[in-house]
Amino acid sequence: GLLNRLKRANGHLVTIIRMIEENRNGLEVAQQMQAVVSALERAKTALVIDHIEHHLEDAVGPLTKDMREKLTSLTKLAKYL
Repeated sequence: GLLNRLKRANGHLVTIIRMIEENRNGLEVAQQMQAVVSALERAKTALVIDHIEHHLEDAVGPLTKDMREKLTSLTKLAKYL
């Protein structure tokens, strides 16, 4: 879940630091940096979606199958934020 995504991003960040310390090629460093940014964006999206689902259920109670399907549609849209 979220923790695994953050640990993966942390692993990329450790790699980037080592690459910079080793004076590695700028393109390679930039590619790794983009991987960290992407991983953090995906983690943020997962966190927001989970937060919305949790508070929605707190507000209205257990979600029906139809409600969950509609929520799934909205969460797909949220990935573009």
